Amino acid sequence: MEPEVVEAELVLPAHMRFKKIQMYEKYPKGQARVRWKHLKQIIQAENYQNYPPDEPNYVNIDSPPSMHPCKRICDITGYEAPYFDPRTKLRYANAEVFKVIRSLPNDYVQRYLALRNAAVVLR
Repeated sequence: MEPEVVEAELVLPAHMRFKKIQMYEKYPKGQARVRWKHLKQIIQAENYQNYPPDEPNYVNIDSPPSMHPCKRICDITGYEAPYFDPRTKLRYANAEVFKVIRSLPNDYVQRYLALRNAAVVLR
């Protein structure tokens, strides 16, 4: 005997479980989402020319220089570089990169140093 086939209508929930419910509450169907404003748009909209010059805002705020030393970055890989080659003046992250640095011709070393604004004449 075969089981009886029952025709049923498929009922789907208003929102899927894997989607955030807050999105449906915040943006009902048919309503457009609010886009983020870029800094340039904020500055134009706020009309900062009319503010007093001593009041801090996005245009005139200054930050002091950092009290922490800058991180030393490997010139070849871009990782943090705890080591420094005294002959070429390049920074490196590990022994494998050191082998590559020592095999580089002088003009390539100068190019790497120029990228870091530390170009010097090598002996």
